[in-house]
Amino acid sequence: MCDDLTNADNEKFLKGVTRREFGAMAGAAGLAALLPAPANAKEVKGRDVTFATPHGTADGYFAAPSSGKHPAVLVWPDVMGIRPAFRQMGERLAQSGYAVLTVNPFYRSVKGQFLQPGESYADPAVRAKIGPWRALLTPEAVVSDAAAYIGWLDEQAEVDVKRGVGTTGYCMGGPFTMRTAAALPGRVKGGASFHGGGLATDKPDSPHLLVPKMKARFLVAVAENDDKRNPQEKELVRKAFADAGLPAEIEVYEGAMHGWCPPDSQVYNQVQAEKAWNRLLETFKTL
Repeated sequence: MCDDLTNADNEKFLKGVTRREFGAMAGAAGLAALLPAPANAKEVKGRDVTFATPHGTADGYFAAPSSGKHPAVLVWPDVMGIRPAFRQMGERLAQSGYAVLTVNPFYRSVKGQFLQPGESYADPAVRAKIGPWRALLTPEAVVSDAAAYIGWLDEQAEVDVKRGVGTTGYCMGGPFTMRTAAALPGRVKGGASFHGGGLATDKPDSPHLLVPKMKARFLVAVAENDDKRNPQEKELVRKAFADAGLPAEIEVYEGAMHGWCPPDSQVYNQVQAEKAWNRLLETFKTL
């Protein structure tokens, strides 16, 4: 989870990086701004969208191939919300043949991109600002939002409603994918959590306890430092899927720090991010 402990891990990691290594990482992040297109990439169109939910007006970014109907995908961003990196990731997924809605999870409190250039979750002021917004995302709110988001997707001309829906989540969005799949099993047939936190807790509403309600194939990509702090979490998730008879690929990504997937992350790991992306495409083949 994007909590203070994991953030401290990442800070320690970055402090231990040499000047030359940091330059190489920065170069990789710069290259990541041009994420490789898939083979036979489809031409895509993207647009900013707004629509009503029971809790107000949601906003997000919708990208889909410019022709035809395609399986829908709901993307829950990390704690830093919707921004260019996630728009780009949505477009890249659309190039592979999906109609992708990347949402602003904090629409109750703020619209669009709220981070200023140079700001990150490592800044105490940023964490203080986000905290109250995040507190509004109760399990009940997430389920309500998920229903509204997928309901909107199903109304779009680019979406093939005869196919299943996929959902991806990063950081805090990881458990949101599980709540989405459990709440809407008739629609959600694939899910993926990337460096997600809180997938298995000791609370009665823990996401892993919802697995029996799902009908989705899952990918759970775990950061190495998250796993070192809580190695039992992945085992509880693994057992929940096995007991439910649902396919799930659960793996710790060696050398990958919490937040390694978005290309604008300070700990972006290009090799492991590409591996995770390819496993995502494999997971969604059955939608």
